[in-house]
Amino acid sequence: MMEFDPGQWVLAAIAAFIVGFSKAGIGGLGMLAVVIFAQILPAKQATGIVLPLLCFGDILAVLAYRQHAKWKHVWRLFPWTAAGVLIGYFALGRLGEREARVLIAVIVLSLVGLHLLRRRRAGNEAEHGSWFAPAIGVLAGFTTLVANAAGPLMAVYFLAMRLPKMDFVGTGAVFFLLLNLFKVPFMVNLGLINAASLTVNLWLVPVVLLGGWLGRKLVMRIDQRAFENIALALSLVAGLKLLF
Repeated sequence: MMEFDPGQWVLAAIAAFIVGFSKAGIGGLGMLAVVIFAQILPAKQATGIVLPLLCFGDILAVLAYRQHAKWKHVWRLFPWTAAGVLIGYFALGRLGEREARVLIAVIVLSLVGLHLLRRRRAGNEAEHGSWFAPAIGVLAGFTTLVANAAGPLMAVYFLAMRLPKMDFVGTGAVFFLLLNLFKVPFMVNLGLINAASLTVNLWLVPVVLLGGWLGRKLVMRIDQRAFENIALALSLVAGLKLLF
């Protein structure tokens, strides 16, 4: 089993809670779990720890919101996203630890900027050509394999498709469950999911469940903009820390 000191276990539990909380429909928090794990583990190992937790959170989200899923958007994106995962697989297998940390930092910082841009332009999305779904899909697939951080890209796509709030949440739940399950064999092959990482996951699953339960309770009451602002600020700080 991986050796964590008490402070690292506290951080891991916070990150696992955030995974469950974000999967319950509280947007803007997913990246924070990624960067917290990257503070307590080597960057590449962190991606292997996060993925099974994300899969468990996705299962909870699908059970809660599957009736709202719009499958046409799932099938339109998934082949392109799968291609992006393959590209990310070959890239991640050739990266050293320092290169992985820099790449994850650049991805996180770029996605923070993309998220802010998306918020500024919300409600003013233009019509998109046939290139839009392939471009977003490939970028999301690459980003999700390397850093488990494709959420902002998918938010851009779903908003551009003008999905209502619950359709947004339901479609995202189904899409990310399929995507994250698709990624598992690649992460196993890279040695990033193994017996030691799965043991840590088993200890953290109850915390993901707690986060998902509380997130669903609060999804209709919480001030989402305030949580997004906090998550973006902490992601920015963590991304800069990874970079420097």
